[in-house]
Amino acid sequence: MQPEKILAIDIGGSHIKAVILNDAGDFVGDYERLPTPSPSNPANVMEVIQQLAQKFAGYDAVAAGFPGYVKDGVIKTAPNLDKQAWHDYDLQHALAEKLGKPAMVVNDADMQGIAIASGKGLELVVTLGTGFGTAFLKDGVLMPHLEIAHHPVTKSKDYDAYIGEAEMKRIGPERWNRRIKKVIEILKTVFNYDRLYISGGCAKQINFTPESNIIITGNKDGIKGGAKLWRVENELMAYRHELLMKPE
Repeated sequence: MQPEKILAIDIGGSHIKAVILNDAGDFVGDYERLPTPSPSNPANVMEVIQQLAQKFAGYDAVAAGFPGYVKDGVIKTAPNLDKQAWHDYDLQHALAEKLGKPAMVVNDADMQGIAIASGKGLELVVTLGTGFGTAFLKDGVLMPHLEIAHHPVTKSKDYDAYIGEAEMKRIGPERWNRRIKKVIEILKTVFNYDRLYISGGCAKQINFTPESNIIITGNKDGIKGGAKLWRVENELMAYRHELLMKPE
């Protein structure tokens, strides 16, 4: 059954954000955020999430986006948080236990992707923030997650180090924008996407006009994917039930 109200959480390298969504993905009430704690280990992050959750009431389920590789709700990598502390941490189970509601956890770019993509053709969503996130969708369906952020883009830098927020501040917006143009050319050549969406806190620093199939979108839009996560999950559950009920 599709929950009527979902507490959607976006865990970032600098802030943790939360909002209540209805089943259509619309905001119910105000958007809240708190700084990501330091050290950003599971205990500290869970404490901040609980502080945020206390600002809301009446939600039926939880959906969270996490900046790293997530497998079945379990964190495998957390490059921009406390790396070792997060390895094999079952965040999905921890959220359900802490907040007392069923929870789903996916990569943060994947959650943004299902919220903002059109659902037509091959679409690539990138998030520009503390690091570099990616999501791939084919006709609106999430494809297996790839941590493109940690693929080398120069002899000494991966994408996180090349165009992450810290590097933007170090080299300045002009040089950073030249690098963004270079990265877009690489993505276009490698993936031949139909549309590219650019989101995240640093997307507003882009100072050039992109090609017509490149859409720069607001950071808040991505958190709306929390509702769609639950919709897709319920559709899959209904499909599996239908298969089980079919006669031999």
